[in-house]
Amino acid sequence: MTAIPGTQPKERLMSAQPTAAPGLAPIPLPRPDGARGGDLAVAFERRETIRTFDDRKLPPPVLSGLLWSAWGINRAAGPFGLPGRTAASASNSQEIDLYVLLEEGAYLYEPSEHRLLPVAAGDRRVDAMNPGQRGLGSRAPVQLIYVVDLDRLTHTKGFAEPGLRDPEVQKAYYYVDTGLIAGNVYLFAAAHGLAAWFHNCDKPHLAQDLGLGARQRALFAQSVGYPARS
Repeated sequence: MTAIPGTQPKERLMSAQPTAAPGLAPIPLPRPDGARGGDLAVAFERRETIRTFDDRKLPPPVLSGLLWSAWGINRAAGPFGLPGRTAASASNSQEIDLYVLLEEGAYLYEPSEHRLLPVAAGDRRVDAMNPGQRGLGSRAPVQLIYVVDLDRLTHTKGFAEPGLRDPEVQKAYYYVDTGLIAGNVYLFAAAHGLAAWFHNCDKPHLAQDLGLGARQRALFAQSVGYPARS
């Protein structure tokens, strides 16, 4: 094993390896063949976090594709009698709402009609950033805000396991579900030459901006746009 400069010493890296199972040998894997994976393989190759943006707006077809890829409906009949989505969720509770901050205002993505519902007028994109981060992604034309609705976890139409009512277990579910949607955004961005950055947000201001209820929580934000011109 080759040690990477600036990381743990080789001895510590070696000690972290699992104990070899008796009678089993390592299985060498062929190098990934991007050509056989098609567009998805290309997106994986290009996926990265880019924190500097150009202020050009996304054309409507690109914004439409971004939102559908992130959290749209991809089949009418999903688990437990609900439509299926492009990202998984706990018991198909679909507890994450995707808000979209544009220069014109704040919107809620409504996947059933594939449209943006107006929430508040005015440019509120700055609240997608923590105060200490506002110089980085402030030029991004699109700020996605991930909001959890806890009532959908506790009243899911799916398998209502006891953990869905436990606040600590709920966190595990809605954080994972948010990450699954964010991963879709990263891959869409990579496939379309866009920059994307998943980050923390100004939760108190966003709760006011978006008029969130007592059982809703702003979790994270994701800046999306064209990369800054060099």
